[in-house]
Amino acid sequence: MISLHLDDRFGVADPARFDRLPVAANGPSPDYWRDVRPLLDQRCVSCHACYDAPCQLNLASYAGLTRGANPEVVYSSTRLLAAQPTRLGVDAQTTVAWRQMGFFPVLNERQSTPEANRTAGVMHRLLSLKQQNPGPEAGALPERDFDFSLDRTQVCVRAEGVDEYARQHPQRGMPFGLPALPAAEHATLSKWLEAGAPYTPPAPLPAAIRAKVGEWEQFLNGDSLKEQLAARYIYEHWYIGHLYFDELPGVFFELVRSRTPSGVPIERVVTRRPYDDPGIERVYYRLQRLEATAVAKTHMPLKLDAERLSRLRGWFLAPNYRVEQLPGYAAEVASNPFVTFRALPVEARYRFMLDEAQFTLMGFMKGPVCRGQVALNVINDHFWVVFVNPDSKENRLMDAMLDAAMPALRLPAEHESTAGLLAWRDYATLENRYLESKSKVLAQSASKDFLPHVNKLWNGEGRNPNAALTVFRHFDSASVVRGLAGEKPQTTLLLGYPLLERMHYLLVAGFDVYGNLGHQVATRLYMDFLRMEGELNFLTLLPLQARQPVLDHWYRGRNGAHSRYFSDAAAYFSQESGMRFRSAKPLDELYQALLQRMAPVREASLDWAANGWSRPEVVHLRRLGAVAGIAASVMPENSLLAVRRADRSLHLVSLVRNSAHSNVAEIIRESKRRLPEEDTLLALDGVVGAYPNAIYAVDAAELPNFTDLVAGLKREDDLVRLTERYGVRRSDPRFWPLSDAIHAEWRRIAPREAAILDYSRLENR
Repeated sequence: MISLHLDDRFGVADPARFDRLPVAANGPSPDYWRDVRPLLDQRCVSCHACYDAPCQLNLASYAGLTRGANPEVVYSSTRLLAAQPTRLGVDAQTTVAWRQMGFFPVLNERQSTPEANRTAGVMHRLLSLKQQNPGPEAGALPERDFDFSLDRTQVCVRAEGVDEYARQHPQRGMPFGLPALPAAEHATLSKWLEAGAPYTPPAPLPAAIRAKVGEWEQFLNGDSLKEQLAARYIYEHWYIGHLYFDELPGVFFELVRSRTPSGVPIERVVTRRPYDDPGIERVYYRLQRLEATAVAKTHMPLKLDAERLSRLRGWFLAPNYRVEQLPGYAAEVASNPFVTFRALPVEARYRFMLDEAQFTLMGFMKGPVCRGQVALNVINDHFWVVFVNPDSKENRLMDAMLDAAMPALRLPAEHESTAGLLAWRDYATLENRYLESKSKVLAQSASKDFLPHVNKLWNGEGRNPNAALTVFRHFDSASVVRGLAGEKPQTTLLLGYPLLERMHYLLVAGFDVYGNLGHQVATRLYMDFLRMEGELNFLTLLPLQARQPVLDHWYRGRNGAHSRYFSDAAAYFSQESGMRFRSAKPLDELYQALLQRMAPVREASLDWAANGWSRPEVVHLRRLGAVAGIAASVMPENSLLAVRRADRSLHLVSLVRNSAHSNVAEIIRESKRRLPEEDTLLALDGVVGAYPNAIYAVDAAELPNFTDLVAGLKREDDLVRLTERYGVRRSDPRFWPLSDAIHAEWRRIAPREAAILDYSRLENR
């Protein structure tokens, strides 16, 4: 067998081969950046990116391609000890080092000849296998050959085993469960792989951009204690972002800790968490260019410009305060931002997080998580988020409130990545103590001027659309959009600084995807408390007697003991609202008042008529957004509707199913708490969500019929008929052309936010 004699035929593998800059070994080759990178982005990255890439094969960058694959699963809900991190670009810098960490090559690492690069290269072999067995061109794919379940068993094949794999699974070439590459695209990739996968680094940054990078690095690396502490705070909130300058489209940077100052090559400080001890006396905060392609499930764009720099200086450097000494990095200190950054003004910290509140909340879903049903079943499928005004009396009480409650504001990450299974109980006790302190401060401060009122909520000073957000959960992923989407959410959270900060250090800075089961359980259950606290904050806007019925409705059938603050709305805040209600449905009235308060900063994308849709189209799109109950429950979690007009222009609509639950206060038995008769469907302009479960292609003239079919869904068979008529299945020859058109249109309407969608959740029906 060929696979048994690779060493005899092509020599022993050299893991260091791709640590040296590879060049075309056999004549002219397709150019990596011009010819190959676009194909990898359009055909491979949709499944192979981030932690949930099959076999950890991340094809979003050349470094991921040369790193190869690893059969170890990153997402594990059973490990008792924390795992060794394998973060691309972080935990190893050479191919040799990756081989020592259990990764095996998908490119040929033996002698470089066309035959060797074909025969001993896993990637080439599996692409060719798909060409030989492209599969059906219609209907659902056979279940005997394809398992698309979320936690399916991975088959991570090495070069030596490809022959046997092909015999056992002839239908499982790459792209897995999707149409084969068009012949011309396959020929381009094949020729490049046969040439030894040659690569050249990206072109240097323009001088003007290097100057802007230097300006930001100068700000982030000031020598005073005030500047150093402010920079540490900014880094611990921005390290997950994709930072960009308007002058250089398509190029993003990440903020990293380096051993070296600005002007010399970056020597990255590698730690599990952004606040772990760097092991050196001083770190430097540097902007490192990102080579990896942006993927929707992790893409968090943030613009760097003169206006933002001015705001940061105004918040953190202009106020008159002193930093006597810099905090250390001991876990119990560094994991608690209220201790670490106590010297920084609370208002500065809060305004910093509010300024890009969508970015802040997006980190909870796109940061170190990527995806994870256990991490996300702590939230409802559709809820609004609004914020305490930083100019309010309540926010001015934060200093006193935080001082009084400081001992109770510890977070699970102080256990680092390995925690006991019952650690969450300690934090439940601490949360109760914090709420008790908070309730006392609020009660003592209650006055006519202080009573909760919707007009006291932050409205972005009438210009910042981050003032109101909508969060959608799509079972094991989530999205956040600016503005209040839908007429009525399942719940609403009112967040102030302490709550927003704790969420960030719980779910982003302090969360380790490689952590053990105890760490993940403690994180999930502590978030339960934070969510309920945000909901109780919102309920204080209602009349006192109306709060408990709403709270009971939100938590129907809940089990287990909660503190009286979570089960008794009056115990949390016993004063009346500052609002006057005139109807018998105060919650509905409150939602209308909230919509009115946030109207000046409402996103235009939430209004069909403002986005170029015709009046007849708007009628049917609004009908789609009004589908509820069983019809909504039959629809996939997250669908993309591609509407083609007579002029051949393509327009995108996201259909988001909001699954209703009796409550989200339990970590297990989610299916037992489902209330499909209360499900809703929202239609939203553009792309919402990173993982579409279905794609529908509809001519604009067919919108009325498509809408009728969706509204009439009653069972699975009805959805299959809808898919047969309008769906673009995994087997459909139109799949790749439509995928290209969808991404092109998304880039047109949202050039900074657009990224590669993940097709691993596409349903097969």
